[in-house]
Parts: sequence; C-alpha cells; structure tokens
Amino acid sequence: MRIAFTQVDAFTDRPFAGNPAAVMPLDGWLPDETLQRIAAENNLSETAFIVPIEGDAEADFALRWFTPTIEVVMCGHATLASGHVVLSGDALRDRVRFRTRQAGVLEVARQGSGYALALPSWKAAPQPLPDIVDALGLKSAVATLWHPHRYALVVVDDAATVLALQPDFRRLAADGDVLTIVSAPGIDTDIVSRCFVPGGGIDEDPVTGSAHAVLVPYWAKRLGRAEFTAFQASRRGGHLSCRLEAGGDRVVLGGACVTVIEGSFLLS
Repeated sequence: MRIAFTQVDAFTDRPFAGNPAAVMPLDGWLPDETLQRIAAENNLSETAFIVPIEGDAEADFALRWFTPTIEVVMCGHATLASGHVVLSGDALRDRVRFRTRQAGVLEVARQGSGYALALPSWKAAPQPLPDIVDALGLKSAVATLWHPHRYALVVVDDAATVLALQPDFRRLAADGDVLTIVSAPGIDTDIVSRCFVPGGGIDEDPVTGSAHAVLVPYWAKRLGRAEFTAFQASRRGGHLSCRLEAGGDRVVLGGACVTVIEGSFLLS
C-alpha cells in the first residue's frame, strides 16, 4: 500500500525553519494503531492525516493529528501544512475546511503569498501553576493560566527570560501531555514565546499554532488591540501574524509554508 507523503515546513517562507509536518491523504481511515505507528515512523512533531468528506456542507476533509506517541486535540501548524498541500494541488480553490474530532471545523485560506489559518479562540483562566513554574527554572511569573485542553500559559517579564529558559523536561513530562507555553513582550515582534510538551513526546515544539489559540486572546486583551505579530523562539523559529476576530470566538493566524519532501510511504 502506497500513501502519498508530503513534508512541509509551516510558519516559514524558507526551508529548515518553522515547524515540519507530514501530510498524508487517505481514502479512508486506517486503524488508530496504524496511524500512530506511521506517525512514530515519521518522527516529526505531528503527522496529519486527511480523508475527503462527502455530503458535509461545512467541511471538505476530515483531519486528525498524531505526534510520535499520541493523538492530539488540535495542531495548528499541521493544519496549515494540510491546507498548503490541498491548495497547492488545486489552483481554483481559495480555501479548504477541515472537520476535526474535538476542535470543530478549521479553515485554511489563501492570503497573499501565504495562508490564513482560522482556529477556535481558547481563553485560559488564571490558575497557580507552581510546579510548572519551578520545572521551567523560574523563580516567579507575571501570570499563570490554564486551559482545560491541558494548555499551561506562563507569562514572564521579557523576551530575554523566554530565550534563556532551560526547563527540566523530566519534571514537565511528569504531568502528562501538558503543552506548556512561556511568553513575554517581544523584541522585533509584539510577543515572543516558546512551547514545551515532553509528556507528548516533544521536548520543545518549533512553532505551535494551537498555542496561539491560547496566546492570542490573552495578548489581545493585554495589548488592547486585536492584531499583532508573534515569534516562536525555538532553534528553528517561526513568525506568525495574529488576529482575534470580532466577538472573540476565533483566532486567525497568518503564515507561509514550504514543501521540502514529496514521496510515498510504503505500508505492507
């Protein structure tokens, strides 16, 4: 069995930056165990599987995402990569909609030389997170917030603190598949962040679209405006434009994609 395979660097306009994702179109769903083993073989932060949907007025494809070890609730960069693959193959289409199991319908639309990715807005609530703050090697934080989808947001004073972080990944992993986001005002962008999810098989994620579903409502309120720029300061790094839509229910992220590998996955 041959499965088309495309590896895309998302949230970047050049190869070897942004966040790599595998996109694999299927005619129908394979067993979950097989999907997980394929993602482990790909060994990228996420592998996205898409299946065309017939008779759905709201969506064109069903979409699921797997890290090398688990299926995730939502993945922004692999959704952007999936939109890039679909739209690159159909010049007449200007947008594509994906139905997901827990994150609703997500949309990728052409925007200039890149794309706009629409995600749900996930507003985190203030909550003490002393163990996470300590595992990050921080003595204190400006704010700590929690979202029920297991997203922890730790806000610090400045970009230098974000850049200097050396987390204790074993301690962070002890809480399971928590996505820990550390953020501060940026230097060349309005905000900067780094994201860690060792309990999900990824010590540091290069550029995390879903984290910005949590970051955007927080920073839009703090900055007092609905649009701003962001940089995720991993080793690869990635830039995003951010917008909180009127009503506050959706986050729209802008970014480019670059295809770096095309081929076939051979499944015997």
